[in-house]
Amino acid sequence: MSLLIAGVLLWSLSHLSLALAPQFKAGVVAKIGLLPWKGLFALVVLLSLVMIIFGWRSAIPSMIWVPPAGMRHVTMALVPIALVLFFAARAPTDIKRVIRHPQLTGVKLWAVAHLLSNGDSRSLVAFGGLLVWAVLEVIFINRRDGKSWTRPEPVGWMKTAVSTIVALVITGGIVHFHQYLSGIPLVS
Repeated sequence: MSLLIAGVLLWSLSHLSLALAPQFKAGVVAKIGLLPWKGLFALVVLLSLVMIIFGWRSAIPSMIWVPPAGMRHVTMALVPIALVLFFAARAPTDIKRVIRHPQLTGVKLWAVAHLLSNGDSRSLVAFGGLLVWAVLEVIFINRRDGKSWTRPEPVGWMKTAVSTIVALVITGGIVHFHQYLSGIPLVS
C-alpha cells in the first residue's frame, strides 16, 4: 500500500507545485530550459503513474464499506463522460466554453465513479487521493489565475463531436485493457 500512497502523493505534489509555486517552475526553466523541464516533469508524472499502477496491483485491499448494488452500472455510465471531459481539455471543443477545467472535472468524476463501486482500502487511497488532488488543483489554479474566466471562442459541433468520438474510442480501449492495468476485468 505504501507504493500506492507514494505514487498518489508524487502525482499530487508535482502537479500542485505548478499552481502553488509557479516561480519554482520559472526558476528551473531559466536554469535548464523549457524542453528539459517538460521532459523532467513528464518523467516525474510517468514515475508516479507507474508507482500508482504497481502500488495498486500489489496492495492487499481490505473492505471499508460495501457499495450498494448496481453501483458498478453507475460507474460504467459515468466513466465515459469523465473521459470525454478529460480529453476535451486538449482538443478543440465547445465543452471548454461550459466547463472551466474539463480535464480536472473529468478526473473528479472518474474518481467519484470508482468510489461509488469500490469500497476497499486501495480504492480509497487511489481514487480518494486523486479526487482530493483534483479538487485542490482547481481551487489553487483559480486562486492563481483569478476568478474571472474568459470563455474560449466556439469551435462548432463537428470538432466537439470528433473529440467526443475519439474519447469514446479511447474509453473502449481502456475497458478492454483495464484488467492488464488494474487486475480487474470489466468485460468477459
